Amino acid sequence: MKNHRIAWLLTSAFYYWHPPLAELTKLFPETTAFVANWRGYSPGFEDSFKIDIVGERKIIPIMKSSQGYGYSFTYLPLNIVNRLLKFKPDVVFSNSFGIWTMLALLLKPLGKWRVVIAYEGSSPSIDARNSAPRLAIRRAMVKAADACISNSQAGKAYLTEILDAQTERVFVHPYEVPAVQALFSQSSDSQVFSQSWKKPVFIYVGSIIPRKGLNFLLDACTHLKKQGHTNYTVIIVGDGDQQEELKQFCQENELNDCVQWIGRVKYGELGAYFQKSDVFVLPTLEDTWGMVILEAMILGKPILCSKFAGASELIKEGENGYCFDPYTPEQLAELMMSCIHNPEQNAKMGEQSEQIMTQYTPEAAAHFLSNVIKSLKPFKRS
Repeated sequence: MKNHRIAWLLTSAFYYWHPPLAELTKLFPETTAFVANWRGYSPGFEDSFKIDIVGERKIIPIMKSSQGYGYSFTYLPLNIVNRLLKFKPDVVFSNSFGIWTMLALLLKPLGKWRVVIAYEGSSPSIDARNSAPRLAIRRAMVKAADACISNSQAGKAYLTEILDAQTERVFVHPYEVPAVQALFSQSSDSQVFSQSWKKPVFIYVGSIIPRKGLNFLLDACTHLKKQGHTNYTVIIVGDGDQQEELKQFCQENELNDCVQWIGRVKYGELGAYFQKSDVFVLPTLEDTWGMVILEAMILGKPILCSKFAGASELIKEGENGYCFDPYTPEQLAELMMSCIHNPEQNAKMGEQSEQIMTQYTPEAAAHFLSNVIKSLKPFKRS
């Protein structure tokens, strides 16, 4: 089993993929990630797993959405075919239902490999529930696959209830998980800790685009201001097309004393900002998973999480945080007010977040993937 050759087809191998891949390689040394849009290894994980850079991914927007992912066409280099045939994997893990997954499935008889479809999680824009042709293609792909995996129970429900996957061939466990050391690998502690922000410090990390719902977090801040609550700070880490619009909103609503715009930072610097903060907030309108939730939890932060994030399944209400409807900013304002007045509660919920994440480590993700591999019947090679 250890000699199995494992291929991971990653259309975007961002830094948070590197810890699980490094651990999987310890179990299966002949593991290779076939990647597009490669940005290099995360600091601290150099050469911890093998890569084959296939080319560049291009995303062509077709229909934009003010609330969700929208609809787009993703171009991926087709030379993945030659790369896979040359590598001769025993098992291919492939993300979602794109062209690389289609090709891996079509080439199964020739390559004599097994294919596992990795469906990150369920969300309206990604699920294509209202598109009969796309659903038909996905059902055919699921039927041809040897197994499916998902981070979330919602992902499993979509695969089994909508795409008719056999329940015994669908496996659920978070496989996209962070590592503490990666979040501190490019630390700028001195710069961050020199800041004197009013506490508690709420932190948002992510793109500043409509789908992330940051405007609703700022709406919640206006509700707090009307009630006379200004003794807190919201730090916003990230950038995006909506940034200037939201900065103008803050100026018009006199929120600049409470809201600090950090801008985009390197992945390895995020740990310092999380460490400086007290509560993590994600007001997203749609996220299939929401990796940043796990990053905040592993660093011991209580979570205020939109119910539309896939990783909201990790929030135990009142224990390590709360879920809310981002379209109701008054509800978020009440939760923030509770955090402002109860610092001891914040600390206890943060400890619970950290405890929950002991189940969801890169090592646990690798063992989960190993168990999936062991469940597959080997292809008989001539």
